[in-house]
Amino acid sequence: MAKAVNVKQVPLKATPTSSVSEFETDKLRSKPAKLLISSRNYSSWSLRGFLLARLSGINFVTESAALDDPRARAELLMRASSILLPCLVHDGFSVWDTLAIAEYLNELMPEAQMMPRDLAARARCRSISGEIHSGFSALRSSLPMNLRLHRKGFTVWSSAQADIDRVLSIWRECLNTWHGPYLFGEKPTVADAMYAPVVTRLLSYDVSVDETGHRYCETIMAWPDMQEWIEAALQEPEEITELDLDF
Repeated sequence: MAKAVNVKQVPLKATPTSSVSEFETDKLRSKPAKLLISSRNYSSWSLRGFLLARLSGINFVTESAALDDPRARAELLMRASSILLPCLVHDGFSVWDTLAIAEYLNELMPEAQMMPRDLAARARCRSISGEIHSGFSALRSSLPMNLRLHRKGFTVWSSAQADIDRVLSIWRECLNTWHGPYLFGEKPTVADAMYAPVVTRLLSYDVSVDETGHRYCETIMAWPDMQEWIEAALQEPEEITELDLDF
């Protein structure tokens, strides 16, 4: 059941890396985590957090904020000054912001290979993940995520189309360089988790893409963790009227 979620900023006590034994690290990895999310249907950031946690292999449960929670609602409607959900709570402290969650999990669970092994590929993965994290505002505002929606013949304005063209260019370059089916090869990475919500937007708003983009969309939608999220999203009873209006 969804409920109000309070994200607490717990002070951390710095520990020198050299003093952390392998036993202590393994013990930390084995501790369960909690992922605080907002709406499965509307929140692209929550979807990213979920996919990142699944990529890492960490043992975690999800807890949803109620849509009448003022903070969660403001974030979904892009009226909040910052985004605090999703938030990963692990071993008594909180990590929010999807890139921070990605880096934390990548360091905690290196065997999961959330980042590509190759140095150049890893740098590109971080670059394009940062780009989707901070950019594409026209795409976000014009085509908000709504997994229950399919708006055939939707008109995409030029500013949003420029964002879409850039996304498709990123996908083509990565898929041509690292040969797919995911952006950096045979398994999904942080970058795929970051771009997965864009795939849902393109499908929800009936956006035309090239053949490479189409194949990548099919790959992401066939990702089992993605299918699990969408199935749960379709069962959510809550709706946000502002995000379901025709425009």
